[in-house]
Amino acid sequence: MLQKIGFQPGINKQVSETTAEGQWVDCDNVRFRYGSPEKIGGWNQLGSSNQNELTGAGRGLHHFINSLSRKYAIIGTNRILYAFSGGVFYDIHPIESTTTLTSAFTTTNGSPTITITFSTAHGMNPGDIMLMDNFTAITNSNFGASDFDDKKFMVVTTPTNTTLTITMPSNESGSGATTSGGIRIQKYYTVGPAVQAKGFGWGLGSWGGEAAGAISTTLNGALLDDTAGTGGSGTSITLTDTTNFPSSGTNFVQVGNEEISYTGVSGNNLTGITRAVRGSTRSSHSDGATVKNSSDYVAWGEAASGDLVLEPGMWSLDNFGDKAICLIHDGPVFSWDSSLSNATDTRATIITGAPTASRHMLVSTPDRHLVFFGTETTIGTPSTQDDMFIRFSDQEDINTYTPTATNTAGTQRLADGSQIRGAIRGRDAILVWTDTALFTQRFVGQPFTFAFAQVGTHCGLVGQNACVEVDGAAYWMSENGFFRYAGKLESLPCLVEDHVFDNINLESGNQMVSAGLNNLFGEVMWFYPETGSSVVNKMVCYNYFDSSPRRPVWTIGTLARTMWEDSAVFGKPHALQYDADTDTSFDVVGNTEGRTSYYEHETGTDQNRNGTISAILASIESGDYDISQRRSALGQSTGTADLRGDGEFIMKIRRFVPDFIAQTGNTQVTLNLRNYSNDSQSGSALGPFTVSSSTSKVDTRARARAIALKIENTSSNQSWKLGTFRLDIQPDGRR
Repeated sequence: MLQKIGFQPGINKQVSETTAEGQWVDCDNVRFRYGSPEKIGGWNQLGSSNQNELTGAGRGLHHFINSLSRKYAIIGTNRILYAFSGGVFYDIHPIESTTTLTSAFTTTNGSPTITITFSTAHGMNPGDIMLMDNFTAITNSNFGASDFDDKKFMVVTTPTNTTLTITMPSNESGSGATTSGGIRIQKYYTVGPAVQAKGFGWGLGSWGGEAAGAISTTLNGALLDDTAGTGGSGTSITLTDTTNFPSSGTNFVQVGNEEISYTGVSGNNLTGITRAVRGSTRSSHSDGATVKNSSDYVAWGEAASGDLVLEPGMWSLDNFGDKAICLIHDGPVFSWDSSLSNATDTRATIITGAPTASRHMLVSTPDRHLVFFGTETTIGTPSTQDDMFIRFSDQEDINTYTPTATNTAGTQRLADGSQIRGAIRGRDAILVWTDTALFTQRFVGQPFTFAFAQVGTHCGLVGQNACVEVDGAAYWMSENGFFRYAGKLESLPCLVEDHVFDNINLESGNQMVSAGLNNLFGEVMWFYPETGSSVVNKMVCYNYFDSSPRRPVWTIGTLARTMWEDSAVFGKPHALQYDADTDTSFDVVGNTEGRTSYYEHETGTDQNRNGTISAILASIESGDYDISQRRSALGQSTGTADLRGDGEFIMKIRRFVPDFIAQTGNTQVTLNLRNYSNDSQSGSALGPFTVSSSTSKVDTRARARAIALKIENTSSNQSWKLGTFRLDIQPDGRR
């Protein structure tokens, strides 16, 4: 007889597939609405077809509407700051320095490499961006003004502090330039590396040596801001002591904020050095400066551990009225005025009077203070940056930070934790997380301006972007679970918790975790890197519309987004996707940092990238159903077959009746069979079955003690929303 198969909403991966009878156990690109699973909406890439692949990894996204009703998206990658408006990307990245050179280019026949020589130290590192213009001439070269004017280049190498190299799209076909005319070079502010690296951890140090921890010593001789070693020459640096420093393989030390690799140890010398690796910035270091090894040299089979983190290049983005406020993580803060008639032709400029090194920033509303977190105790002195220190501007004045009796500027240091991780605006207070606790920052006016209160412990934020607020409730990921705060602290019950936290790469990816809100469907999503990945490639989602205290609704998947912004400004959610393996950005010559795509979500059924349509593959799988025989009240030994049994009987499936509330194109149905819990599943011999919107029933023959259902689409132009399936089953004996 036909029997309905019903499932509880959400994914449960905390139990076995046999235990999860009547539940879903796995999915990808699926959401739940009104208790039923459906394929998620599609997405289209934004921007013109030849100007839409952004340079580097997207690490900041903010939407706002200015006083002229113009909609803007501010996008920060680890290399460039963009403004998006009217379907066009505009480069608004701030300029750090400008240099005019003459006779600076050297080329070689048959090579794409150009060496540029400066008269003084250029202060650049590999990966930095520079803009060239005002080019006059170059001799003995096939390259001309059009190859350099108004072009951005990525620095490839810095052989010395006065020379650097760039790579052209083609080889030099001339005899080779030895002289050139004038050119202006504008250096972009450095943001940081594309990905996060942990100083200790799998794959970062050497294998098979003696166990050693975080050994510290000091420099025996100064290091200059160049590529050389001690004394300004050679490829080695001299330490006071090299005891327990790894001596084989490629290893790393940290001096200040600079990472240096080395390949050997000779006496008290580290040999084979390379300056400014892992996305760090080269700088000068005085004799006696602290040197800390950032490789963990362990015995075979031993896991490394440590706490040295090289955080990715990130942005904090907000707006103060018409002005976009843009903070480089652990760096300075800039503003960009969108109200100017030529706004898209201007660049962000540094905010005078503001701190020059901060971890995070936001604008408080409605009181309108610019607030910095993990910032300097002495403004303008980055060495005084305190990871637990908060500083806020005078009300309505983003240039004034010194407290007086007549203004509302001020400071506060939090007590619980070692580092402020992030902050967001709540309904009536700013919520501030450290690595261990949650605080509220509430505007109270003069003389105190803000009142601070600790409202949670053991609930720290995993990373800067891992929190969102909606309808007066904040949701976030900690290193040990998911939490909610709406006046009181709550731990979110999660039926995919082990799946997430057993496979998330927090050792080198906590700052890669990013939260997103899709208020159209009541979803809070967290995007994260799985174990073994340095880039975001997984997603976990909580549905606050469909969840109840007894049944939280969670889904999982492979949707990879580095940043997400809700639909409030543009009507649809927007998100960034980073492709680390492809360097063809539209605006930087010689890009090696990968590229970022900017998408509009919940449109159509497929992915549209550069005009190429590809299928979004969605699937959902159930736990196992088994069968028993319902016995009558008259004591009969036989009766009607009953799903949700105990596996006593083998079941025989003769047909199923599909039920889709909405369906576009075909959908594929698989009956996965097994006889015992530890057996591997095998698909029905006649399946998988293709189901269209006109399919009334599907005849089949299948026998097993347990059956699981899988629904999926395999091609483009397909979407589906599941109703209630019916199976025609009967008992078929015990053997």
